Amino acid sequence: MGIIIPGFSASASDWCIPVQLDLAQRLSDEADVTIFPLRYPHHQRPYTIGNIQVRPQGGALAAGAARLNPLRRAVAAVTAEHRRQPFDVLHAMWADEPGFVAVAAGRLLEVPAVASLLGGELVGLRDIRYGAQLSRINRALIGVTLHAARRVTAGSSYLRQLAAPLVPPHRLVPLTLGVNTDLFQPCDGCDRPALTLDGYPSLLHVASLVPVKDQATLLRAVARVRRDVPDVHLHIVGDGPLRAVLGQCAAGLGMRDCVTFHGAVRHEMLPAWYHAADLCVLSSRHEGQELVTLEAAACRRATVGTAVGILPDLMPPQYVARPGNAERLAAAIRAALDNTSSCVTEAAVDAVRTRYNLERSTASLTEMYASLTG
Repeated sequence: MGIIIPGFSASASDWCIPVQLDLAQRLSDEADVTIFPLRYPHHQRPYTIGNIQVRPQGGALAAGAARLNPLRRAVAAVTAEHRRQPFDVLHAMWADEPGFVAVAAGRLLEVPAVASLLGGELVGLRDIRYGAQLSRINRALIGVTLHAARRVTAGSSYLRQLAAPLVPPHRLVPLTLGVNTDLFQPCDGCDRPALTLDGYPSLLHVASLVPVKDQATLLRAVARVRRDVPDVHLHIVGDGPLRAVLGQCAAGLGMRDCVTFHGAVRHEMLPAWYHAADLCVLSSRHEGQELVTLEAAACRRATVGTAVGILPDLMPPQYVARPGNAERLAAAIRAALDNTSSCVTEAAVDAVRTRYNLERSTASLTEMYASLTG
């Protein structure tokens, strides 16, 4: 099988997109897997990670008409690899550039192509300049992908609702990229080093500091919570271009002493942060899936936040707020803090254990591949 993706780990220790590395490693136990990263790494030298063959196309930051060059290279690379060892299926992770390459190569080679919706392909938020629908080229690429892909997968009910007007029901497949429960698991009796977070309660937010994550609304929500819960402390894990702006926002809200920006944390260290937190919070304007919600649940920690991604599939309505609504998000946080013992129900934990884990994702994908290839 061939996987077309924007970026992939340059080595086993490079957590470019952790879930994609985990998934590819599991799939490579079941099949011959070749990865075609379109943009990252920024070179075209083939390499391997375990059993995975990687054929980078070196697209880097190509924009405008120059974007077409790595796409043409990728179609040619897939075709050449197919001549060496024929593909049974091509799978695009993201439906814009990777999707176009997968369906174009699939049509040339008469190989079934699958596309996974994973990010902002179906939205266009003009005020923060986020989403593929803001670009005419991206709209065209996605349109071709959704028309030609034999299956289109979406990892949450929210995302499937966005895709439903564009993809016939028989081709739209619910499929969530699951969490690695070997790494993310409850800490009952574990021997991991303890991590202590300031505040009681301690809130944990794990996300890049970019506009679509909307940490400004989160800060305003926590400021409201603090009126009733004066010892609350917000811990923000992640880095990005809005770091200075958000620091100023916290200071302007009088929250300098109850918000800590921890910067980036290595992926394998995240379980300790989930275990140390009393509650996880998210404030995104849009998410395709929200893997951090599944990671937290696998560690037996609740997440409250906005009604995007997979959060509405896991949490009752009182713990979910409309994006951009600081007052409603504050109410969701207070409701969870009032009921922390049962906020993450056994049903949600069981859902991660049985449906939203890496093993189930791998099995679901291989079943879908088999149905397409006979």
